[in-house]
Amino acid sequence: MRTGLTKQEKTTDIWFDEKDPLIHIRTHNTALKKRLLAYSRRYPAICQQTDADPETGCMEFDIEKGRFSFRLTAPYSEERRAVCQREQRRRQAEIEWKCS
Repeated sequence: MRTGLTKQEKTTDIWFDEKDPLIHIRTHNTALKKRLLAYSRRYPAICQQTDADPETGCMEFDIEKGRFSFRLTAPYSEERRAVCQREQRRRQAEIEWKCS
C-alpha cells in the first residue's frame, strides 16, 4: 500500500503501564497488522481493533496483558555461526546438485 509515508515514519508503538490490564499497539507493519487482525477476529474478548487509518495504513489494537510477548534472543557465538554457515553451504550445494 502506498501511503506517502517514509519507512522511518512507518512506526510501531507498543505501550502499557502497570495499572492498565491492556497493551495498546499502534502499527504500520503489515505482518503485525495481519496477525493482530486475525487474532482479534478469533478472540474478540481478548483483542480488539480500536482504530484504522486507510490513508496511512496504520491500525490500532488493544490486547490483554499476558497475550502479547517480546522474545529476546542471545546472539550466536562465533562457533555456532561457523556451524550454521557450513550447513547452509552444504544445503546450497545439495540443491544445486539436484537441479543440475
